[in-house]
Amino acid sequence: MAIVPVWDGITRPETLTGGGAPRALAALADAVKKYDWPTVLRLLDDNPELINSIRPGGTSRYTVLHHAAHGKAPPGTVIELVGRGGWLTARNARNQRPLEVGKVRGATKLTGYLTPRLEREVPRLEQIQHHYQKLIRERAGDLVREHSLRLPELEPLQELVVPKMWFAIPGMYGAFCTGRPR
Repeated sequence: MAIVPVWDGITRPETLTGGGAPRALAALADAVKKYDWPTVLRLLDDNPELINSIRPGGTSRYTVLHHAAHGKAPPGTVIELVGRGGWLTARNARNQRPLEVGKVRGATKLTGYLTPRLEREVPRLEQIQHHYQKLIRERAGDLVREHSLRLPELEPLQELVVPKMWFAIPGMYGAFCTGRPR
């Protein structure tokens, strides 16, 4: 059974609660910042849901693929990260995809690997996203504000064969899940 991709909306370290998840996320964030790709891949073996996570408390909002582009990772590493579900359309705090980060850094060898490949194009996606985020704020606005959550962007859904994404909100029973029920 495939794992439904997770939109990581956590922006503050204090939002994370006990257990292994905060430690795994911190270890992953440290490894990607050092461009330690063997460690990154080992951590993702144990925590595949973290592939599109960002460092809580960080300001760049870089995912693992943003770091790979920034650090000019070997093409094989980028291929592996994309194969593990890394989103090529994820945007950082400067609204850049990994491709744009790579171009700025001169990672020309990675351009073909970082170019988004869409399964579908969704007309009026920005409007749909606006309404989706509005619904989340209506249903869980207090928790969104309390935890300073970053609401889901829907552009990555266009990359997925099965367009589903899970968005958990701390303190809320259940979560928001995009896509059609099966």
